[in-house]
Amino acid sequence: MNKIYKIYLKEIFIGTSRLEKADVPMGVVFGKITWIDDKFGYDFFKKFCLENKIELVYDFPKDKMISTMSIAQLKVTSENGIEIMGNGNQISGMDTQEYEITISGIPSTLLNKEFPHHIEQYNNLFN
Repeated sequence: MNKIYKIYLKEIFIGTSRLEKADVPMGVVFGKITWIDDKFGYDFFKKFCLENKIELVYDFPKDKMISTMSIAQLKVTSENGIEIMGNGNQISGMDTQEYEITISGIPSTLLNKEFPHHIEQYNNLFN
């Protein structure tokens, strides 16, 4: 599938992802982030997390590498405006490589509707 999902932080459009990977049994989708501006990255998210009391899973300032716990102000929508909501979402990555967004705990009804290709791929593992 070539769907592109929009990523918002506090209603500000910050980037996109294809959410090209999944762990279907866990209701998780994730994918590479394409930022709309180079300002989004380690320094931006470190500052945002500190200001909003968001716990970090890991933080390596020397390498500009970070992983956040769930960010309530982070919102992901489909091309049709459907919000991809789960129990939580995280951002992780490194300035010199790439960043990834993970949405976990997506209800099966939304997973079936929005990500049938991931479900099909998972089911094909057992055929």
